[in-house]
Amino acid sequence: MDWLFWAPVMCAGVVTGASTGLLGGYIVGMRIPFLGICVAHAALAGAVFGALCGLTGPSLLVPALAAASISAVAVGLVDPQTVRMDLNVMLGILFSLMMGLAFLGLGLFSVYGVSDNEVRNLLWGSLAFCRWRDVWIMVASAAAELIFVVVFYKEMRAILFSRTHAAAAGVHATLVWTLFLLVASLVLTVNFQTVGGLMIYSLLANPAVAASQLVRGCGRTLVVSAALGAASGLGGLWISAATDLPTGAVIVIVSSLLVVLAIAWKRAWKRGESHVSGEGA
Repeated sequence: MDWLFWAPVMCAGVVTGASTGLLGGYIVGMRIPFLGICVAHAALAGAVFGALCGLTGPSLLVPALAAASISAVAVGLVDPQTVRMDLNVMLGILFSLMMGLAFLGLGLFSVYGVSDNEVRNLLWGSLAFCRWRDVWIMVASAAAELIFVVVFYKEMRAILFSRTHAAAAGVHATLVWTLFLLVASLVLTVNFQTVGGLMIYSLLANPAVAASQLVRGCGRTLVVSAALGAASGLGGLWISAATDLPTGAVIVIVSSLLVVLAIAWKRAWKRGESHVSGEGA
């Protein structure tokens, strides 16, 4: 293995897995996992139209982040109770719009005779091509996410329970919620190029679901979710490097296997506990 080549790739996998896993701890806890794929496809739509305007490489991050942030703010400022619509329904509508815009843009590439190879890679990810410059961008977004979690930990715990009750308790729920969505858009936009816009949903949800099977409590779930996300990224990379299989797909499969193992462990633990209780009786 060429360590000079793989070192930034491995670091990117760990940072991506940990940051999306931490984010997923909140998103799964609030039962809105669809938010991840919605924001990711908003970023994809922004990147597609940025590429149509002649942008390439890292510069595509600018329109991608702009589109994701606008979508996040739109979701954050709309009160589901006022519009009488469930948040997941709102996210479904927004996802449909973003998906339509993304594929409309992809169709325009052939109309204007422009190559769409670089943008199509965003659908499937290109972690194997990450370099230290990309890693530092991922680290910066992860640091912003961690700062948000530390500063607004109590407020987010209240919002996890209920936005309405959090607001009644004096929490600036709309502000904190919108800031969370902006942080989510930053993390997902920076990292969706790693495993691809079509696969980041799994890396966002699976570590958090596995963590919820293993531990209880907000803080513990967030820490374990981040750790399992990092394990998914690093483990998937090792398997991909050894087998020459697609990186994004392998990472997603590894994260899915962690969910299965977590569920199996929980069931085995409950059976053992009930067996011990039966013997004690």
